[in-house]
Amino acid sequence: MAELPEPAWRGEFAIDWRSIIAGAVVAAGISFTLLAFGSAIGLSVISTSPSWRDSSGWLWLVSGLYLVFVALCSYGAGGYLAARMQAPRRWAVETEGAFRDGAQGLVTWGLATLLGAVLTFGTVVAGARLTASPAAVSPSASLAGETILAPELDQLFRSERSAPNTANIAYDRAQAARILLKSSSRQGLSSPDRDNLVTLVANRAGIGGEEASNRVTSIIAKSAEELHRARAAAVIEAFLVAAALMAGAAIAWFSAVEGGLDRERGTLPIWEWSLRNRRRSLG
Repeated sequence: MAELPEPAWRGEFAIDWRSIIAGAVVAAGISFTLLAFGSAIGLSVISTSPSWRDSSGWLWLVSGLYLVFVALCSYGAGGYLAARMQAPRRWAVETEGAFRDGAQGLVTWGLATLLGAVLTFGTVVAGARLTASPAAVSPSASLAGETILAPELDQLFRSERSAPNTANIAYDRAQAARILLKSSSRQGLSSPDRDNLVTLVANRAGIGGEEASNRVTSIIAKSAEELHRARAAAVIEAFLVAAALMAGAAIAWFSAVEGGLDRERGTLPIWEWSLRNRRRSLG
């Protein structure tokens, strides 16, 4: 009995890292450019401004839709490029080629997501450093406290003295920030923490104990409200980012399959459904 010919895909390593890296770099570049444009016109789910949590629900919705649009554009281009840049391969089974091209796009999506996360993290950290007060740049400062509660810390230590004492201001702000970050917890601030904060404010701002106590009470309430808004904003932000990433994974797979079809047939990309279906029927 004659042996059947070996499938064309057996023994071949289908992942082409050169085209994947190229597609991921293009996807990350498009994503970073569009996100920078969106931030410039106010469509951003990440900001270092203290008032960004006061945005309306409609702005959050539009920002989320724009984030999905960015994912579709960037991952679509990256997935298509990653599959199209490979050498033509005549697969014995058409579905095998489509699957491997789709996997190529999915790996490109993962690498582009990693690059985008690194760029986003660096941008957010740099923005937080630039917008924080000079005292927050000290190594002893609380970065989380200065990012979320910077206005509350300014009000807490505000003084009417002409020449306030600036020694160890970074440590005092960091200590106050760590105490205020507990204000939204289930137990709230303990009495020793509150008394310590009152003493700290009285000594730093040069005010009486009663005035310091009233100021601390007001700032604790404001801090709890801001932390609640930050927590709600973080949940919404995480949902929007996850939705955009899932849409990006789907479009990367689809675009890579389409890129593989155009690669095998040597044609330019045609995205109109009528022409695409007609070409498939003729092929």
